[in-house]
Amino acid sequence: MSRELPSSGEPAGGPAPSTLIDIVFPGDTNHHGTLFGGAGLALMDRVAFIAASRFGRVPFVTASCERVDFRKPARIGEIVEVTAKPISAGRRSLTIEASMTAETIVGAGRHLCTRGVFHMVAVPDEDRPTDWSLPSLPAGIEDSHRDEVRMVDIVFADQSNSAGKMFGGEALAFMTKAAFVAASRRSRTLTVLASSERIDFQRPIAIGEIVEALAKVTKIGTASMAVETELWSEDPLSGKRHLTARGTFNMVAVDSDHRPVAVIPRNPEGLRS
Repeated sequence: MSRELPSSGEPAGGPAPSTLIDIVFPGDTNHHGTLFGGAGLALMDRVAFIAASRFGRVPFVTASCERVDFRKPARIGEIVEVTAKPISAGRRSLTIEASMTAETIVGAGRHLCTRGVFHMVAVPDEDRPTDWSLPSLPAGIEDSHRDEVRMVDIVFADQSNSAGKMFGGEALAFMTKAAFVAASRRSRTLTVLASSERIDFQRPIAIGEIVEALAKVTKIGTASMAVETELWSEDPLSGKRHLTARGTFNMVAVDSDHRPVAVIPRNPEGLRS
């Protein structure tokens, strides 16, 4: 039976950062092999919206963004990590700081690609009193889940079936991506999916809900890693979270010729062998 991740079910509320993690594929790049600037901005705006929704629990729209400087590009095959965090709250306006970092799989190189500030405006429903306002920002909260991958996104219509629920294949792809990032960061080499254990979907995920995958390497063999992954759905307005799926993905570290290579744990504490 799969062991529950230590942080399972904990909402990332308050000013704790929300993180969207993706991989740069050829379809997202220009003729130089680097991520389109517009694609990077779209990721930053998306995670800014998630961070705002988790803070205010009301619908938000993007009002403006301050100057965004692209310092270094993200290239094909790199992992991009986009983090957003509220830094200032007014009556119905919220300022979100977002940054995008690129990370090479081999060698653990990281560099800041861009940073910007997004101004979001709350659009409360008619049931809220006319004097409603956003809460004040509490004291800073550190992200204490550094030993696992936590990645969020929003379910859009093109990811859903005719009933307005997220396709199972899309959910599996999201979980597999989280497992890949966790295994690659642990081994600092390329990894491939060897197998997955049984995955039961306990609840459908509706369009507009936030999805968060939590992945952690829990067992390391000679060239293989077991990555336990959970998929949570979250109502952006109420904050109510549900465990949607849980499974274990077996990843294998490979070299440039796709031959298995030994995994050297960076932090073996808490791992099973």
